[in-house]
Amino acid sequence: MTTVLQLTNVSKSYGPLKALDGVNLAIPGDSYVSLLGPSGSGKTILLRVIAGFEEPDQGTVTFDGRRIDGTPAHRRGIGFVFQNFALFPHLSVTKNISFGLENREGPPLDPRTVRDKVAAVIDLVGLKGLEDRGVTQISGGQRQRVALARTLVTEPRLVLLDEPFGALDANLRMRMRTELRAIRERLGVTFLHVTGSETEALAMGDTVIVLDRGRIGQMDEPDTVYNRPASPAVAKFLNCYNLFEGSLASDAFVSPAGRFPLSASATRRPGGPAYAVRYDRIEVRPAPAETAPDEVAIEGTFVTSEYTGASVLSFFSLADGRVVEVEDHLSHRAPPTYAPQQRYGLVWKRDAALVFA
Repeated sequence: MTTVLQLTNVSKSYGPLKALDGVNLAIPGDSYVSLLGPSGSGKTILLRVIAGFEEPDQGTVTFDGRRIDGTPAHRRGIGFVFQNFALFPHLSVTKNISFGLENREGPPLDPRTVRDKVAAVIDLVGLKGLEDRGVTQISGGQRQRVALARTLVTEPRLVLLDEPFGALDANLRMRMRTELRAIRERLGVTFLHVTGSETEALAMGDTVIVLDRGRIGQMDEPDTVYNRPASPAVAKFLNCYNLFEGSLASDAFVSPAGRFPLSASATRRPGGPAYAVRYDRIEVRPAPAETAPDEVAIEGTFVTSEYTGASVLSFFSLADGRVVEVEDHLSHRAPPTYAPQQRYGLVWKRDAALVFA
């Protein structure tokens, strides 16, 4: 697969703050890439450097085989969909979408060509019948489609989306995920989608990039990022792992919560020392818990549970004051019930843990 966008050693600072720190990145053509990271990790700055709204202090940005750092944003051929949509409130749906075609550099397009292109993209994003409406007279989901259509009508090879679902309610976000992926696949362009939501990143991207304090923490398929995070920081961003700090012995991980025996086949990843267990890999048993030779157990006091619909998150306090989270999926059984302030055994398989050396 050919590379449509490449960043080489890209850095950007604001005074003492290093927003991007030697980013190296190659994004393939005809793909959907999610860029995940917490607030302050540099996600939006990276997008703005690619788009040309900011220039890097060092490094190069290459798009479609040509170097574009130093090139004005409107000459890069890259589309950008803003979080707040950035539509013209006094213009109709059609006029918002046609704005970029009618005001582009170079010879003006024939009005019939503009009409045909706008009509085609309106049909593509599902806005038929709303052409003459003002953008203040349509729903949030429809405004999001207008913002996307305004970008797509210029036929970019790369579209940057800065938290495009941030202004939408939960139901619309779920529906727009499916629609956005379908639109991208029909066009065969590359989408780079920035989000602070781990579930959104994993659901949307063919590839997920995790940004950690201005650096690439991991770039992989969603399944790999979820099941084999490259570092404790990536595991933390995913919001589904209990992380323990401590020290690594030859046959165990020693933490304030206890001594966790390691299996002989335990994979030790760089970035530690740390020990991670996913919320849904922990089983709750009466204390003191009986364990098999391939299991690890600690004790915790039940604090509370949180019902999320498809699962229940339960919180247990350990002797050192930290809280362990346990997730129970409800597809095959009733929600578990635990007695407040009661002690329980928290048990997991040795092989279920990730060890960072």
